[in-house]
Amino acid sequence: QVATVSEPILAVANALANIDVFSSLAELAVRYSYVRPELTEDNRININQGRHPVVERSLVDSSFVPNDTYLSNDDAQLIVLTGPNMSGKSTYLRQVAIIVLLAQIGSFVPVASATIGLVDRVFTRIGAREDLVAGQSTFMVEMVETANILNNAAPRSLIILDEIGRGTSTYDGLSIARAVAEYIHNYPGLGAKTLFATHYHEMVELASFLPRVKNFNVAVIEEAGKVIFLYKILPGGVDKSYGIHVAQLAGLPKSVVYRAREVLVELEEDSGKALAKPSPKGRRRPEEVPQQLLLLGQKSPLLEKLEKLEIDALTPLEAINKLYELQKKAREG
Repeated sequence: QVATVSEPILAVANALANIDVFSSLAELAVRYSYVRPELTEDNRININQGRHPVVERSLVDSSFVPNDTYLSNDDAQLIVLTGPNMSGKSTYLRQVAIIVLLAQIGSFVPVASATIGLVDRVFTRIGAREDLVAGQSTFMVEMVETANILNNAAPRSLIILDEIGRGTSTYDGLSIARAVAEYIHNYPGLGAKTLFATHYHEMVELASFLPRVKNFNVAVIEEAGKVIFLYKILPGGVDKSYGIHVAQLAGLPKSVVYRAREVLVELEEDSGKALAKPSPKGRRRPEEVPQQLLLLGQKSPLLEKLEKLEIDALTPLEAINKLYELQKKAREG
């Protein structure tokens, strides 16, 4: 008997499903102040005070910080977004994609106002994961997904890229990230609207010679050695990732954080020396500079290093190793 009336039953189930979806979207719009977006056929996405519909509902002790977005194939095609970890870059990328998707399925969206130029597809490369079954590393999965985007995206597409190139060495990763950005910008059959989040601060240089690249960053305040995240998207690039500050917030031991700062200073000094070296073609043997006695009242470098030591943050073994290190430098003169 049920089989004889299966078609009407399925039709009723489908109608109830549609009613459930539409009523849920309507309830969300009324309860959380969503507004009706304006859909157009031009190539601009203009979002005013956009919010992430999931993250804003999960916040208990604080309110969500809304952000604007402007993308256009004509003058702001590719946004390079820099900022520290935990500052909200990935949330911002996701909220733009979700707002565009909600608008195109007929839903109201979590914004103050929005004009959405229709997109044909939304491509995303977010997160890090490996495919054990297929024998693909995290970096290989990242490259496969990036290749799919570059081979299938069109001018009407929206591309979301988060940390392209982070799964390999710094120079390889930076080279790939820059080449991908240049390809999206320059390739005649592509030119899609793109949000590109990265920790490679060298990427901000693209805006100096690619006319449709714009730099934005997530604002932070540094006070008393600590970082305060403002979660606000501002024009311009940044030159710091604050990775050690985030590690400190995560609860790493003080000795590890202190040692990380030491290593960072050493690496930055080595990088500066490498940049200052003359090219091999015009290299000359440096003249020996005689070591001079310290002037009266001038502080010894060993004393300065000793004063900067955070004794309370060192374990007994680390303190002994540091003492041997200072003794060795003192004997070397």
